Amino acid sequence: MITLSACIEMMFREEPEFTKRVDRAADCGLNAIEFWGHGGKDIDGIAARVKDRGLAVGAFVAPAGNLGDPANHETYVQSLKDALPIVRKLDCPRLIVTVGNEIEGMPRAEQHGNIVKALKMVAPVAEDAGLTLCVEPLNILVDHQGYFLSTSTEGFGILEEVGSPAVKLLFDIYHQQITEGNLIANLTAGADRIGHLHVADVPGRHEPGSGEINYRNVFAALMEAGWDGYAGLEYSPSTPATEDSLDYTLAFRDALGMK
Repeated sequence: MITLSACIEMMFREEPEFTKRVDRAADCGLNAIEFWGHGGKDIDGIAARVKDRGLAVGAFVAPAGNLGDPANHETYVQSLKDALPIVRKLDCPRLIVTVGNEIEGMPRAEQHGNIVKALKMVAPVAEDAGLTLCVEPLNILVDHQGYFLSTSTEGFGILEEVGSPAVKLLFDIYHQQITEGNLIANLTAGADRIGHLHVADVPGRHEPGSGEINYRNVFAALMEAGWDGYAGLEYSPSTPATEDSLDYTLAFRDALGMK
């Protein structure tokens, strides 16, 4: 079953106390939350609120590091190991992996190979911990100029080279609509290699229903393809109260039998 997950970094920003955003998500009828990096956050407080409200933690962002530079690899592996107690505290089965920006003067093929090497180094840690690492391509046309990995095509190629069941793709539908389009074909063709989804509309990165993506059709196709997992609502609400931005999303969720 596909479960919607509120990214409480971007949703409920009108609530200054971060842990209270968990309650706001639950009050909207959402069943999971996620966030970006764990640094500086009250992890105990988040864990307590999630448990009290009966929510799941769909994902959070793994410690960052530029994987195109082999000088960072050992530190990156150790930082992931150091995050495992938080993973266990939150009972979070997946981490989001960003690969870093392009390195000036280093050929792309070399950087690609270095990213593969880094993921091969960290994959056994994830496998032993029962984790899925979700490697995220980002668009470089609007939001993340200079980032190395922008296409799902190259992302899927990296997964094939790594060859671990613990390393999959985070398919951000917003980013890939900007970068590639052809959403339903790309999503369904790669469904077995996708570990997590992110959701926002184009243009503007606002809520589904505000732009050009027919999210009801996208999720219907994913369900027909048998995809099962969390879809993070990582959007900036166009409404003053986040709750008012959810009507379209909750309507197609309920119509399609999602969670």
